[in-house]
Amino acid sequence: MRREDLGDLMAFLTVAEEQSFTKAAARLGTSQSSLSLIIRRLEERLGLRLLTRTTRSLAPTPAGEQLLSTLGPALGNIDAQLSALTEFRDKPAGNFRITAGQHAIDTVIWPKLSKFLWDYPDIKVELVAESALTDIVAERFDAGVRLGDQVEKDMIAVAVGPMARMITVAAPTCFDQLAPPSTPHELTAHRCINLRLPSYGGFYAWEFEKDGQELRVRVDGQVAFNAVPQTVIGALDGYGIAYLHEDAVREHLDSGRLVQILADWTPPFAGYHLYYPSRRHPSPAFSMLVDALRHHPAA
Repeated sequence: MRREDLGDLMAFLTVAEEQSFTKAAARLGTSQSSLSLIIRRLEERLGLRLLTRTTRSLAPTPAGEQLLSTLGPALGNIDAQLSALTEFRDKPAGNFRITAGQHAIDTVIWPKLSKFLWDYPDIKVELVAESALTDIVAERFDAGVRLGDQVEKDMIAVAVGPMARMITVAAPTCFDQLAPPSTPHELTAHRCINLRLPSYGGFYAWEFEKDGQELRVRVDGQVAFNAVPQTVIGALDGYGIAYLHEDAVREHLDSGRLVQILADWTPPFAGYHLYYPSRRHPSPAFSMLVDALRHHPAA
């Protein structure tokens, strides 16, 4: 492969990822016209159209999709091998991109990462907060953080947080006129606060389990949010029952501003895990980063 071929393929990958010549040019530090010329030259050399362009959108053709399916992992492996060369440096170094939900970043990742990075100034980390599940290979992330049961089986997964629990809570005033529900089915008679998650394509169906019985309940209420902090505020203001991570409301439970209901229907489950492709050869710096984030259960 000629040197310019590799540069052209990298340019195509960036345009396909950004779905925009303008954004891709800014990311690569070049002009739109130069980038357009590179893509046209690549298409002419292959004898195939790789991108479908309209005045409003840009997307890979079937041939472009096939090229992307092999190009992304291949270039990712090259990046990993280059990162591995940092073991020959006096100090560990590397640039890493991690995708995680905002709650995971706030409660698990950043508290550990902030201490680690002070000691290793040559290690750089980009944290991207996303609610939707992300294909870390296609999007060229080095790792992702999600709940244990959301991690694909072909990934290496490392626990970075303790066991988790989703619980139902409400302000005590919510039960002034109607008794708290004793089963998940009774939630339909109460005002509840819905949470809309991109990864679910709509309002999240609350999940319960007891004695091997699993239930998913869709609730209704006056308000809905697409973020946890606002949902907590809505619950504190008495707008209904909310379904949230226990650690997101622990201080309010301890103070009595919120009360927990249906506690016997919400068992703990696998908490946050950092995951990355099993075929990846971790660099020394990446291995140090993983070890810094690893969860160590209390003895």
